[in-house]
Amino acid sequence: MATTAITPNITALDQLCINTIRFLSVDAVEKADSGHPGMPLGAAPMAYVLWTKFLRHAPEDPHWFNRDRFVLSAGHGSMLLYSLLYLTGYDLSLEDIQQFRQWGSKTPGHPERGHTPGVEVTTGPLGQGFANGVGLAMAEAYLAAKYNRPGDHVVDHYTYAIVSDGDLMEGVASEAASLAGHLRLGKLIYLYDDNKITLASSTNVTFTEDHAMRFQSYGWHTQQVEDGNDLAAIEVAIRTAQEEKDRPSLILVRTHIGYGSPKQDTCAAHGSPLGPEAVKATKEKLGWPLSPDFLVPDEALQHFREAVEKGKQQAAKWEDHMVIYSQKYPELAHELRGLIHNRLPKNWDEKIQSFEADSKGMATRAASGKVIQQFFHHLPGFIGGSADLNTSTNTEMKDAGNFESIVMKKGDLQGAAAGVWGYDGRNIQYGVREHAMGAISNGLAAHGGIIPFTATFLNFADYMRPPIRLAALSKLKVIFVYTHDSVALGEDGPTHQPVEILASLRAIPNLVVIRPGDANETAVAWKMAIEIPDKPVALIFTRQHVPTLDRTKYASAEGLNYGGYILSDAPKGKPQLILIATGSEVDLAVNAQERLTSFNIPTRVVSMPSWELFDAQTQEYRDMVLPPDIPARISIEAGIAQGWEKYTGQYGVNISIEHFGASAPGPVVMREFGFTVDNICERALALLKI
Repeated sequence: MATTAITPNITALDQLCINTIRFLSVDAVEKADSGHPGMPLGAAPMAYVLWTKFLRHAPEDPHWFNRDRFVLSAGHGSMLLYSLLYLTGYDLSLEDIQQFRQWGSKTPGHPERGHTPGVEVTTGPLGQGFANGVGLAMAEAYLAAKYNRPGDHVVDHYTYAIVSDGDLMEGVASEAASLAGHLRLGKLIYLYDDNKITLASSTNVTFTEDHAMRFQSYGWHTQQVEDGNDLAAIEVAIRTAQEEKDRPSLILVRTHIGYGSPKQDTCAAHGSPLGPEAVKATKEKLGWPLSPDFLVPDEALQHFREAVEKGKQQAAKWEDHMVIYSQKYPELAHELRGLIHNRLPKNWDEKIQSFEADSKGMATRAASGKVIQQFFHHLPGFIGGSADLNTSTNTEMKDAGNFESIVMKKGDLQGAAAGVWGYDGRNIQYGVREHAMGAISNGLAAHGGIIPFTATFLNFADYMRPPIRLAALSKLKVIFVYTHDSVALGEDGPTHQPVEILASLRAIPNLVVIRPGDANETAVAWKMAIEIPDKPVALIFTRQHVPTLDRTKYASAEGLNYGGYILSDAPKGKPQLILIATGSEVDLAVNAQERLTSFNIPTRVVSMPSWELFDAQTQEYRDMVLPPDIPARISIEAGIAQGWEKYTGQYGVNISIEHFGASAPGPVVMREFGFTVDNICERALALLKI
């Protein structure tokens, strides 16, 4: 670990600008009577150096593609970021700063992507931003490897972050840091706000490891800046990090939370306003006028706003470069432009084939794997991987290479898959790191140009819940693939049988959950997942075989686009009973319909692969599928019944599992838990009082 020790040399203008950041933040927190003033007071100097001397960005064009990405992983210090965004000329006003944490403001308590111009990712839950940054850097590496040519580096930027003690303590940061070191992401640079204080204690109570050595063991380059006010040392450290091409960098900057305030170096400076007297004392100590509040000296604002013209020039220069690049590499340029603007190629799905009817059928995970092979070549931004489960989730893209730091030929590494390894490889080997996999994928999606997917068993979705939730909150297009979707997986038993997970995923706003019933619904589900522009999608697949339905006898699988559809209607007249099923239980419903029809009970079967898509349809359509005047309804799903009542109504029946599973062959478990045609028919007869 290098130690940068340079005597602080702060000009009057530098000091004025740093204190402007500090006191905009302090005044906003004080006015809101809510927030975190300690971090902005301590971290303002390193943020100032980064934003004025290194960060390549265009405040008037915050989506300029080749900008550097900045992540405030310690999202509780959001006023630090809002102050920088306002001062450097983003579409954020001083009035917005004054409305910090208020209803309808652009400055919410924690940064939110899509809500505040210039915010790259939604942070706050600690550790998430750390892992998002790894995803941002991976996206840059992939696109650079795929599209850059000698002398024409059209994708070329850094990912920076400010991270905190809390970020480094969270397990997701360890997972992500380990992978980032392995991948040798040299354009990833993190500034660690090493202030030794947490919300409730000092770090000597909970966090006494050697942080630098820990990151060195992950394969990171580390440096120490002993004084967080030493601008020259911070600058040297960042330049040194930029020169380190083959390792991500962590710069440990010794700061003081609540710097200059009576609460400096205490927990009291973390998450509460300083209070009027402490604000007065802090301003006096740091030589800042006591009034007016929200003071922005003209000289400081003029200096910060140099970023506007500088950004215009950088963006224009890049656009000029893209014109030249387009002339030299027209096909590559057209493809890259399409990725930048989130345009799907024409006929990207033309190779997706329908599956022939087959009573034996196949597992929907296997059907999913076949569908992926049919379309991924036509989607250059489609990359992803699994938590060491490619062979189980069927998500490996054949002959597409592994995303790795160096080019290797088959056999160079023990256990290496066939094909070339490099940053242009499309299969990401995440290792057993589900949490980081989800959060990194959010970063991949946030970068732009990438449609990321993840894959693991459904029961491990809970390891990924924070990033799933943040993907939904941020409207990020991430596809979460989950296999082994019910107790039917069998012998692995209740630890691996996700009886409650479907309900928990459906509870997340803005997440589309799709559980297809056969191979053809699986193909339509993938089309839908790729085409939904602003929501994450969870695709839920079986381990066991399910029949491929004869679509000349049953309705087209395209009905999946509506979330729920009439798969098979009563042969004659109005249905007396409606069976509603998802996934592998659709076949049970179809077989039960045949038997009930033989009992002269007109029965409709509704396939309901996605509640969210169905609920988005018109009331007229929903009433057509589930007529209000047919109250006899039975839902069939191998999980808990929570939520099904909105479709089955007060008179309906839910065939479900309200307990944990059991270890036994899958068919035995399903039979013992009542997922049989006999049980469905018995429940139907009882419901109809026949």
